[in-house]
Order: sequence, then structure tokens, then C-alpha cells
Amino acid sequence: MRFWLAPIEECRMRQVARKMLFHVTLEKADDGWMVAECPALPGCVSQGRDEKEALENIREAITAWMWAEDQKAVGSLPANETPIVVAV
Repeated sequence: MRFWLAPIEECRMRQVARKMLFHVTLEKADDGWMVAECPALPGCVSQGRDEKEALENIREAITAWMWAEDQKAVGSLPANETPIVVAV
């Protein structure tokens, strides 16, 4: 069985209406920066000068965390398994 896989760039260019939702925490650090953490994703932490910037940065960090975990998982698949890309 053969599957056609859309390049990542093409998937990004399509504006997919689906979104995953994550809970994050915000805490003001001693140096005044806002620290954002996603408890569901171990080690997924970011910061910003204010709440708005911290939330923008944690969104980017969540995306990067998910991409990195996906790449690790795909890299560990047996050679005879073909992954299929899905948007969520």
C-alpha cells in the first residue's frame, strides 16, 4: 500500500481550522519576567517580558516540543512502516 504524504510546508500553508488546546501556567519570576509552562509537556517552558509575550512564546514552544517528539517517534519506526501526516 502506498501513501501520499503532503510536505510539511504545504500543510503549514493550508490554514487548518483545527486546534489543540493546552493548559499553561503563568508565574512572575524574581527578575520580573513572566514564565509560562505547559504541564502536559514535560520541559516545555518559555518566558516573556509580559503575559502577552509569554503566551506567544509558549505557543511557539509547544509547537516546537510537539514537532521534536514527533521527529523522535518517526525516527524510531521500523523501516517497513510508513507514517501518515495528519493535522490536529
